[in-house]
Amino acid sequence: MKLLKILRHCAADEDNRLLLTSSPLIFMHLACIGVFFTGFSWVALVALALTYFARVFALTAGFHRYFSHRAFKTSRSFQFLLAWVGTSSAQLGPMWWAANHRHHHQHSDKEEDIHSPVIKDAFWAHIGWVLCNAHSEIKYDRIKDLTKFPELKFIDRFHVLPVLSLIALLYGIGWGLNSIYPALGTSGLQLVMWGFFLSTVFVYHVTFCVNSVTHIIGTKRFVTNDESRNNWWVALLTFGEGWHNNHHRYPSSARQGMYWWEIDLSYYILRLFELCGLVWDLRKYPEKVYIEATENSVEPQTQ
Repeated sequence: MKLLKILRHCAADEDNRLLLTSSPLIFMHLACIGVFFTGFSWVALVALALTYFARVFALTAGFHRYFSHRAFKTSRSFQFLLAWVGTSSAQLGPMWWAANHRHHHQHSDKEEDIHSPVIKDAFWAHIGWVLCNAHSEIKYDRIKDLTKFPELKFIDRFHVLPVLSLIALLYGIGWGLNSIYPALGTSGLQLVMWGFFLSTVFVYHVTFCVNSVTHIIGTKRFVTNDESRNNWWVALLTFGEGWHNNHHRYPSSARQGMYWWEIDLSYYILRLFELCGLVWDLRKYPEKVYIEATENSVEPQTQ
């Protein structure tokens, strides 16, 4: 019934026509059935884990903390790598992603927010808004700092290329391993099913949980003008994005978990990359935010 409601909403006017032909979501979910036909192998499980890890990091550290909030600095080549790997998640490109996310922060849980579970519902915030034509175009006025990079425009325009490159890589590795070490029980098609389709659907839903779950379920450390909440299990699955109330209090921080017990894997990796010289000038919570956390925080609210 909820899906039918979304379909009716998307078909209500010309600006909200359902993008059945351009959205990969329905096909991606159906394609996961293929894992039952290609079988299991430990190689497939490793491929699933590695592609999940790499792309969740590229989305959380790259698309979110870097492209959306400019929470650290990096080279143009590493910026391109983050954009390419993140786009292989089939969530369109970094410019589209950042433009919509910046709009979300400007209007969080207000009528203009494009994916608020408070204004509409959790299903809409989680996945429904992505299906609508009104949100398919890149709003360049929101990302003027990114438009000077032609390579980012290229990735956004041809966002299918990173997807196809990952599929080709996985198929090639699986085919090669099957040719050299057939005892491993893997194949090109198996790695595509596990390392791309199943992994991508997992990445979809854990990252979508930040839009839906962390505006409904969790605790509030800070009084913000929205319903953002800290949720520990979303934080674990998304490498730190679940500390969402922290983030909405100070969006510019490269770190989202404020304390040692608030696990933030993306930040730990960024710190490692900082030591290697790949990133620098990581922005952190200022002291006043920590003072506010201890002196002016609201009582934890859990739903």
